[in-house]
Amino acid sequence: MSRVARGSTINLAGAVVAAMANFGLTVLVTRLTSQSTAGIFFSVTSLFLLATSLGQLGTNTGLVYFLSGARARGELHRYASYMRVALRPVLVVGVVMAVAMFVFAGPLARVLASGHEAEFTSYLRAVAIFIPCAGLLNLAVSGTRGLGTMRINALLDQMSRPVLQVGLVLLAIVFGGRSAVLAVGWAVPYVILAGVGWRIWTTMRVRAGGATVDHEFRPTKDFWRFSVPRALASVAQVAMQRLDVVLVGALAGIPEAALYAAATRFLALGQMAGGAVSQSVQPHLGETLARKDVGAASELYQVSTAWLVCLTWPIYLLLIVFAPTVLDIFGSQYDAGSMVVIILCSSMLLGTACGMVDMVLTMAGRTSWNLVNVLIAFAINLSLDLLLIPSHGITGAAIGWAVAIVAANVIPLLQVGVFLRLHPFGPGTITALVLASVCFGAVPVVGRALIGPGWWSLFLSAAVGFVAYLVGLRWCRKVLRLHELLALRGRGRPRPAAASRRRPGEERRSHEADGHR
Repeated sequence: MSRVARGSTINLAGAVVAAMANFGLTVLVTRLTSQSTAGIFFSVTSLFLLATSLGQLGTNTGLVYFLSGARARGELHRYASYMRVALRPVLVVGVVMAVAMFVFAGPLARVLASGHEAEFTSYLRAVAIFIPCAGLLNLAVSGTRGLGTMRINALLDQMSRPVLQVGLVLLAIVFGGRSAVLAVGWAVPYVILAGVGWRIWTTMRVRAGGATVDHEFRPTKDFWRFSVPRALASVAQVAMQRLDVVLVGALAGIPEAALYAAATRFLALGQMAGGAVSQSVQPHLGETLARKDVGAASELYQVSTAWLVCLTWPIYLLLIVFAPTVLDIFGSQYDAGSMVVIILCSSMLLGTACGMVDMVLTMAGRTSWNLVNVLIAFAINLSLDLLLIPSHGITGAAIGWAVAIVAANVIPLLQVGVFLRLHPFGPGTITALVLASVCFGAVPVVGRALIGPGWWSLFLSAAVGFVAYLVGLRWCRKVLRLHELLALRGRGRPRPAAASRRRPGEERRSHEADGHR
């Protein structure tokens, strides 16, 4: 748990920077460009992230799964083999998708951005050429996470990339950049960080003991049997987060897409905070399940869920109570998205309380189960979007996504409980749920009733709730396992598993002895 806490702390710092940078980017685009330009920008970047997720082919999870398993078994010489299996297909698919997006940008614009075809086409072609670089960056970062460190993920993907994107987009706006310049500024950081990330991965692999390459080891079949279902599931998960913006633009108009993107941007604040814990737990969960240590896996699941609730519920509860107020940040024309914020944040309360249930299934090797669950949720989302967006606009899109979030968490929760005998509702989780509900649910509701809606009410309610929350966290720190976070002393470097500390000769003799036995 100390290793998980250390990784969670590093990722949390990265998540805070990423959340601030992405939120600042949204404010820049909505405040300094027209609503139609903002809608095109958000639609195109959503398509880019969808394409990147598809082109990853599930290798981001596959690398963490197999590398963490290799660490647990002391098979350091197999690190390079797993990366080699993942690298070529990801690059090939990335290039193919970049070419396809560039060539078919015009037809896509006619379908998705009626009335804004020329600008949409130039934006889409500008970002398409960067898809392979995004794939390479994701591979490198996933490889370092598989080696047990969260630092590179935090520094490159959570801190450097969003900050560079904000700076370059701001330069494009200030210097009068039009059309593709804005999109290029957003995409260029992928090129810079892909090279840096690959260099870091190579160095870390060698230092971790993976300098020797086992050329006779062929993990291709097992790797893709695990990763392909996860690839489809990842695409469906990203589609639930990003496709709504595209569909709103196509079915309700590009300005409505800007409004929906701004309203849902608040959801990313909680998701990034949750991701800080989830990404840290993932490799350790893979190790415990590889050792069939159900007790340790249960502890990881329950404690990490308590931490997720502690981090995310305050954000979602405050957003529910003060949705119209916080949307004023983007401009008065964006107030209409308050119902979107309320609906989606309410669904995320339930989703967070279930913990990282889909990751538990995945790290247990049940990628096919996870795929079916995600496809069911995506089908619900897509069906409700097509049914409700034409008549209810962005509120219909929010309802579709909210129902999908509930389904994507409740279904795997039942599977994990019945078949793996794991659940997230330990003493720490229950304590976190009650504490957050009182401090950031009840207190803001009373504050708004006494003072009224507005920024003063929000600030005072948040301040009172935060003080009470700190007192409660200190009082309940043992049951919440917060002492794991507060007592950190290490630097966060990955520590090899016991088996991996053997010298090459000792490892060989151990395998020979196993063969004799």
